[in-house]
Amino acid sequence: MMETRTANEFLFRGGRSGVLLIHGLTGTPSEMRQVGRGLHKAGYSVYGMQLAGHCGSEADLLATGWQDWYASVCEAAERFGAGLDRLFVGGLSMGALLALKLAADRPRQVAGLALYGTTLRYDGWAVPRISRLSFLLPLVTALGLGRRRRTMEAFPYGIRDERIRARIAGAMLSGDSVAAGLAGNPWPSLAQFQRLSWRVRRQLHQVRAPSLLVHAREDDIASLDNAREVADRVQGPSELLVLERSYHMVTVDAERDLVARRSADFFRAIVVEAPERAAAAPLVAPLEAGA
Repeated sequence: MMETRTANEFLFRGGRSGVLLIHGLTGTPSEMRQVGRGLHKAGYSVYGMQLAGHCGSEADLLATGWQDWYASVCEAAERFGAGLDRLFVGGLSMGALLALKLAADRPRQVAGLALYGTTLRYDGWAVPRISRLSFLLPLVTALGLGRRRRTMEAFPYGIRDERIRARIAGAMLSGDSVAAGLAGNPWPSLAQFQRLSWRVRRQLHQVRAPSLLVHAREDDIASLDNAREVADRVQGPSELLVLERSYHMVTVDAERDLVARRSADFFRAIVVEAPERAAAAPLVAPLEAGA
């Protein structure tokens, strides 16, 4: 299938349908591993990729921008998808934006999407009021301001389960960027995120692949309105799974097994459904997390 990958990535070989998993800004492939294992158990080949500039120092991240992050997604999709009959793509937070852009740009390549904690804007309940002005950062950084500043990760770190939070937050705050990502978001990188968000929002109408949107009702980073906006604007059929026992990091929080199971079921339905269903008008079907 493929052999070239970094030491931080993971590849689980399975069937001829595969899932490319994309982590979030300042994150790592490890935040996708549990869901990846669940998808692999369901029969899929799974590749947890590493975005350009990630899993290293802050300087490594600052040396890249959204075009580099997206280019690494395109490259991963080419290499991984070459050995598959169908390619599905899942992304967490900013990774969901990169998955949406890939589906918009390459409709023939992407068979379906799983969008976890989709973040078009930082408007969750734990985001400080000043941070909600992050949409201004492209202008601020273009003026040469704030290039040495960063927004630090804060409690509850996107995780509701206390045991899981203690483990992951501990690794992040200790400086282990491979295991848990960076503890802060540099302002120039947040400005790059905003530029990506603007482009993706303009392209949502081009997304025709079926989409599963998984979002926590009490997401601390990105409100549920982010997922609802995507569901309303994409052209492909969509389903919205609202989680009741998780925060932003739905791929590692208490309901991660449910996330993996529902994702596998969603992709399986795409494989067996009639072509006319795949081309149907968008359908938003809220699902109860406990079902």
